Amino acid sequence: MFSALNYRIGFFLAVRQIRRSSIWTNTLIVSVMILTFLNLVVVSGILVGLIQGAVDAVRLHYTSDIIISTPTSKSSIENSPAVIAALAADPRIDSYSSRYLEGATVEAGYKEQHKDNEKPNIASAGVSGINPQTEDRVTGLSTYLVEGSYLLPTDYDQVLVGAYLLKKYLPIDSPGFSTLEGVAPGTKIRLTLNGVQREVTVKGIIKSKIDEINMRIFMTDSQLRSLAGRSTYNVNEIAVKLKPGVDPNAVRDALIGQGLSRVAKVQTYADAEPKFIKDMIATFALLGNMISSIGLVVASITIFIVIFINAITRRKFIGILKGIGISGEAIEISYILQSFFYAITGSIIGLIIVYAVLQPLIAAHPINFPFSDGILVAPLSSTFLRMSLLIVATIFAGYIPARMIVRKNTLDSILGRN
Repeated sequence: MFSALNYRIGFFLAVRQIRRSSIWTNTLIVSVMILTFLNLVVVSGILVGLIQGAVDAVRLHYTSDIIISTPTSKSSIENSPAVIAALAADPRIDSYSSRYLEGATVEAGYKEQHKDNEKPNIASAGVSGINPQTEDRVTGLSTYLVEGSYLLPTDYDQVLVGAYLLKKYLPIDSPGFSTLEGVAPGTKIRLTLNGVQREVTVKGIIKSKIDEINMRIFMTDSQLRSLAGRSTYNVNEIAVKLKPGVDPNAVRDALIGQGLSRVAKVQTYADAEPKFIKDMIATFALLGNMISSIGLVVASITIFIVIFINAITRRKFIGILKGIGISGEAIEISYILQSFFYAITGSIIGLIIVYAVLQPLIAAHPINFPFSDGILVAPLSSTFLRMSLLIVATIFAGYIPARMIVRKNTLDSILGRN
């Protein structure tokens, strides 16, 4: 066991050694620790953030905090006005948006002459009837407008078209999937819905990284009800936005307790996540840990080499210390404390870089991945776990070479004999 005296002597030797070392040597070792810490935290955080960015986008711009949807055995949410009244009476709810959903085919260029063997300019789409103002308040739909202008509640025979329905935004040619050509704001297209045809004008194009939005056509709820021949006000989806700090699980449970589960499916945004998304998050986290582990090994080897070379070059000095009565344990402690100093200094600087620079910067300017706006996911609990692993690995990497040199015969060390 190391005694208190050995700790004091070891601390003195460690401070003396660090102070006498070249500033470039200390800077190099600390830089290795910083880069290793960033590799441990940032690589995994970016990989998880790649998927988490997509999940957050769905929550903010589609499901919101709670999504109330049609049960699998029904065609709509029964007694929707009563459900909406219950939402309006709940003080924890900030706002909500009701949506009517219908399947339709949409055709462009139908007034033009076509050759008999020419492929028709037709696509299948989901049509969503919304109140433009409440939808924008809940999901910020207007922020995804890339062409034209946003819907007004009074707009009749005008629609917003999702970008994945247009060939210029999704240039693929597949037998099972078709897109429209030559569509822009001001273009007239023809909707066929439940056997009813309606000519409407494209008012704007919506483009996001959420498939449910990109594959839909949006029109006012009153017009869709008329086209679909709906005699009731039963809707298909209700996105519910909660006030800041409100627990979605508590509101979900309260709504279920009021009996809403008998007429609708009530889910939080997390409940509505597909299983494959959760599996992808776990998979990317595992990949990040594997890549980070390589960096941890590299850092440990680097510290081992630095300490080993340092101990070899100071072998005669170590022998003299042992000769004048300094215990080997005190010398080993000095190298352990040096390793700890480098690891903790690099980790603290790394923490500042991650939480004061990288995380706010990436949150303000997400990484533009093809299917998501990537963020940096770095929970404090996992960050401190990785920091602990780095410190422990570095301490062992510093202790082992010191132990190897200290165990040499004292006289051989002084005389430089092998």
